[in-house]
Amino acid sequence: MKKTLFISFGLVFSLAASAQKLSTRNAEVSFFSATPVENIDATNQQVSSILNLDNGQFAFLVPIKAFQFEKALMQEHFNENYMESGQFPTAKFTGEIVDYNKISLDKDGKYTLVLAGTMTMHGVSKEIKQEVMVTVKGGKLSLKSDFNILASDYKVEIPAAKADNISNSLAVKVSATYD
Repeated sequence: MKKTLFISFGLVFSLAASAQKLSTRNAEVSFFSATPVENIDATNQQVSSILNLDNGQFAFLVPIKAFQFEKALMQEHFNENYMESGQFPTAKFTGEIVDYNKISLDKDGKYTLVLAGTMTMHGVSKEIKQEVMVTVKGGKLSLKSDFNILASDYKVEIPAAKADNISNSLAVKVSATYD
C-alpha cells in the first residue's frame, strides 16, 4: 500500500530534478460535520505532501481508508457507503501557493496567502482557491488551511433518510510541516 501511494504520489506531482523540494509523510487532514443527531469527526495522519521551494507548487495525497473515526461503524460506512474507498482509494490536491515569492525562508515569519489548484476526490476534480497560513519557524516551513466543502460537489451521495445524521457541508482542516 505504501509503495502504491508513493508511486501514485510521484505521478500526481512531477517536479523538475533540479528543483529544491520539501516533503512530509505526516501531514494531517481532518473533517467535521455537525447535525441534529450526531457530530462526525475524522482525522487522517497518513497524508503525504511535497512542496517545490522554487515556485510554491505543492501536492497532497490522502489515503481515504486512513481516516480514523470515534466509532468503528462510522468509519465502515464512510469507506463503504459514501467514499467508496475500494473504487476511489485516494484524494489528492495539486496546486500552488499564490504569491509564494512573498515568503522568506531565511527568517521566521507568518504569511497569509492563497492556495489555488485542483482537488480530486471520489473521482471528481474541482478547482478551488482557499486561504493558507504559511509559517516559517526554526528553519521549518508549515502550512495550515481551514475551509468548507460540500460532499455533493464530489458526487458523494447522502440518502434523504440520513440527512439528519450526515451533513452535506464539511469543515476541513489541513496541516503539514515539511522536513
